[in-house]
Amino acid sequence: MSGPAPTVSVVVPARDAEATIAATLEALTSQVVDVPYEVIVVDDGSSDATVDIAARAPGPVRVLHEQGVGVAAARNAGAAEACGAVLAFTDSDCMPVSSWLASALAALRDADLVQGPIVPPPGAAHGPFDRSLWVDEETGLHESANLVVRRELFERVGGFEGWLEHPGARITSIGEDTWFGWRARRAGARITFCRDAVVHHHVFPRSAWEFVFERRRVQYFPAMVRRMPELREYLFRRWFLSRRSAAFDLALVGIAGGIRRRSCGPLTSVLPYAFELYLHSRAWRRRAPAMAGVTVAADLVAFLSLVQGSLRERALLL
Repeated sequence: MSGPAPTVSVVVPARDAEATIAATLEALTSQVVDVPYEVIVVDDGSSDATVDIAARAPGPVRVLHEQGVGVAAARNAGAAEACGAVLAFTDSDCMPVSSWLASALAALRDADLVQGPIVPPPGAAHGPFDRSLWVDEETGLHESANLVVRRELFERVGGFEGWLEHPGARITSIGEDTWFGWRARRAGARITFCRDAVVHHHVFPRSAWEFVFERRRVQYFPAMVRRMPELREYLFRRWFLSRRSAAFDLALVGIAGGIRRRSCGPLTSVLPYAFELYLHSRAWRRRAPAMAGVTVAADLVAFLSLVQGSLRERALLL
């Protein structure tokens, strides 16, 4: 590599990302920052044109090759080959704004680990069931789509660990970034959320069925709570995944009670969930009834998945 050694190394794991990685690399090679940086794409056994697109990218881009090791190991492989004292992580379906690195580095002066917002691109069309990622505040999940960390901390903590698998999903390894973040917290890391370090996440079309099926992944949240009990207070509502999930559980109890007593009285417990459903669906206007119906199905799948995960892990989360 010619020129000064990079201060920052951006690591991008990729697998079969030909539809989005060109936009990712265009955004990364267009960073407005006053320090040298490099971009390392870690291809994890792609069968499409991901490698060819990455190899043709202009600027400080290197491509590493792995064969189905998983996203945690792919990020670690990129970090091991990196030259920078700062490691920045994003994904192959993300487009950081041009000031991303500069903003994150400024925040890193008083921190060891920086996160920033993750939102769809401005003006992107987004249907009620489509998939993207929204992070507008610190959640405790330490999403690796926008994560910047001092190399010393990364190595001291031990990098990412692919400890939880999600068979059959588009991304089979989940929770590795959350676990990394909490190990960093336990090690005394200073963590901050920088609102100016924005990453845009691609919007993927998704059917109503795919929207419902995706909720099966919450079965793994009890495993995360068992390993990271801090999440109960930091993110979840102690024993509940969210306010809506708690309202859904109350509604189920009311419906069961009404059936058992042959009375309509217990059905008043459905009202909190109905209100949550209204708040969730009203933004879609004419499509709100369809959104509400599909959301009920999704919440039922989530409830059953959480019961399954809670029983398996012996860690209650509903």
